[in-house]
Amino acid sequence: MNWWLLKRKLHVSWLIAIACAGIFIGVVLAQYLNSKYLSSNACLVIALILIIVPLWRKYIYLIPFLLIGGMIFGLWRGSISQSELAQFKPLYSQIVSVTGNVKDDIDIGASGQIVIRLDSLIIKGRAMSGNLWVTTGNADIKRGDKIIVSGKLTTGFGSFAGIIYRASVDKIIHPQPGDIARVVRDWFADAVRRVIPDPESSLGIGFLVGQRRSLPADLVLALQLAGLTHVVVASGYNLTILVRLARRLFEKVSKYLSALSATVMIVAFMAITGVSPSMSRAGLVSGLSLAAWYYGRKFHPIILLLIAIAITVIINPGYAWGDLGWQLSFAAFAGVMILAPLATKYLFGDKKPSFIGQILIETVSAQIATAPIIIAAFGMLSNVAVVSNLLVLPLVPLAMLLTFIAGVGSLILPAVGGIISLPATWLLTYMVSVTEYLASLPWVSSTVQLTWWMVAIYYIILIGICVYMWRVTKYNLRDSNLVE
Repeated sequence: MNWWLLKRKLHVSWLIAIACAGIFIGVVLAQYLNSKYLSSNACLVIALILIIVPLWRKYIYLIPFLLIGGMIFGLWRGSISQSELAQFKPLYSQIVSVTGNVKDDIDIGASGQIVIRLDSLIIKGRAMSGNLWVTTGNADIKRGDKIIVSGKLTTGFGSFAGIIYRASVDKIIHPQPGDIARVVRDWFADAVRRVIPDPESSLGIGFLVGQRRSLPADLVLALQLAGLTHVVVASGYNLTILVRLARRLFEKVSKYLSALSATVMIVAFMAITGVSPSMSRAGLVSGLSLAAWYYGRKFHPIILLLIAIAITVIINPGYAWGDLGWQLSFAAFAGVMILAPLATKYLFGDKKPSFIGQILIETVSAQIATAPIIIAAFGMLSNVAVVSNLLVLPLVPLAMLLTFIAGVGSLILPAVGGIISLPATWLLTYMVSVTEYLASLPWVSSTVQLTWWMVAIYYIILIGICVYMWRVTKYNLRDSNLVE
């Protein structure tokens, strides 16, 4: 009887998810295992055989081979990346000149210096794989520029191969036409700023295109203390609003046009914001969810989560080695797409909660899922996050629409642009005021210390709670769709 159970076939989607879990585990282990064999072609062939055979036969008893095959593939991919990063070790503590492309929009650091992320690196005439974290003084540097910097190279962190603090900018090359999506975005942002004052205009632009880096430093801190940073980071929330809007606008015309418009929105939004770790996850998950909706299929969120994790770490194994944005993005996704639906079903049964109730459940679920990572990384937890999200989050779609109208009005009817922008200005002023007031409260945050093994225990308990709610409610998580 037991052998008969082992010879049952499992749906291919779950087999793919198991292989993806193995790939993630292998990539994580690659940073601790150092062997030239792991990056060899023979290792890749073994991994592919162990993955393809179980996917072809689909028997349950082949699952261990599938998991091992995924792990070997992850070790192979991670070892290749580790070999590339090892090229930087002889250069640490040396003064180097680096040529690279500015990968993302610049940040303003706590000390007032700008933070640059460089890729396509050339050091001492040699092309190097990986990214560098560079800080320097004020300079006219934008995403898509090519720059030459010099300074002392030190050990990197997360997905960064190295760091150069207080680098000297030797040359800035503005390629033509450059990053067209960034140029269009900045052109529209300037139009918004002509009719809406700062910091309200920067907040509206942050909502619309996920551009947090244009926000004033004091507002960034206030958003962090109030637990609202996620609404102005290029991530799933902004993109989900736009994709749902695009899909629903054309749904009654044709399903094809609806899916096409939403796909264009995903591609355009990623081009405008840049492909950060959180944006990679958001775009990939939205695209897969949209494809499933178009073909009348349903993605189980756990399968979707594991596929997205595997694809992103295959593209850049450094994400799994300590990239905080990547970790928070997936944790928030799990909170909204897994914990929130289970909690809703457990608390309300077959009744549908109110709009505010649904916002509250999703907000609390996302906070529960991301809290241990935030605490472990920053030693701080916002005490007002639930309240601030209830007061601000439901109005974000309206703020995005009004900010867009204000920008269009500024471009087409500049004479009356100030009047057209008044609704956006009033709403954004309210949001800024709420954020700043809550951030000013003496008890806005708590200092909490967690070690990473405590974080692991926390997630084990949270998974246990989810399993319990699922067994009690019998809720089918396939009914959770990101784009509907």
